[in-house]
Amino acid sequence: MKLLISILMLISTTSFAQKSTEVVAQVGKKSITVEDFNKKYNEIKSQTINPPSKEQFLEDLVRYEVGLQEAEKRNLQKDPIVQERFDQEMYKALLEKDIGPRVQKIQVSDKEMAEWYAKNPELRTSHILIEFKPGATAAQIAEAKKRAVEIFEEVKKSKRPFEELVKLYSDDALSKQAGGDIGWQSRVTLVPNYYEAASNMKVGEIKGLIETQFGFHILKLTGKRSFENANKRQIRAAVFDEKRKQLFNDYFDKLKKSYTIKENKSAIK
Repeated sequence: MKLLISILMLISTTSFAQKSTEVVAQVGKKSITVEDFNKKYNEIKSQTINPPSKEQFLEDLVRYEVGLQEAEKRNLQKDPIVQERFDQEMYKALLEKDIGPRVQKIQVSDKEMAEWYAKNPELRTSHILIEFKPGATAAQIAEAKKRAVEIFEEVKKSKRPFEELVKLYSDDALSKQAGGDIGWQSRVTLVPNYYEAASNMKVGEIKGLIETQFGFHILKLTGKRSFENANKRQIRAAVFDEKRKQLFNDYFDKLKKSYTIKENKSAIK
């Protein structure tokens, strides 16, 4: 009885080994085995709700191998663009290996969210934009600033509602029809110096001139949202990003100590 069981196990094991090493396609110098095929096909099935048929997937694998071998034949591995992409993949692979597991363990507490929000509240503003186009010359920017100063002086003296002044003077066609209102925004959705200026204002206050890449802004703070009513998902994402950034900073601060690095920052000013 024991002998019969042993024989059956041997036959079963031998059959499986033969099947797993059976070749489903030979593409030039590359053999695609049943084991290779099943492993890759199961990965695709787990990643999509509409996987290809086995026949189509086999065709995809064949095309992939044909493409790789054709690329090697043409020495594309020596092409500078290919080498740069390879370097990028190597860099990403290093980070995924060394930092990826730590990033996955990041947790964000409600307390951390509240502390972050206290320094980065959601704001609502309306603005008058005196724009200058991308690539504007110094003279064009100076002309826009002169006009902005004149408009700001008029805004400070005027007794008309800010919304009316927006419709008279603003170059922002999108917000102009809403009296300059750009809705609730956060530090992650506003230009930094615009947000900084607004965050230091009192509700109802008007301030100018704030320069951004879009032009000169005269802005009015119309609201500061409480933490209870804020976009919690966005806050959680912002805190998560800060923690992830700190992981990256710590990682490279340590890694850079193993290398001789010389920088000439004056060359990029």
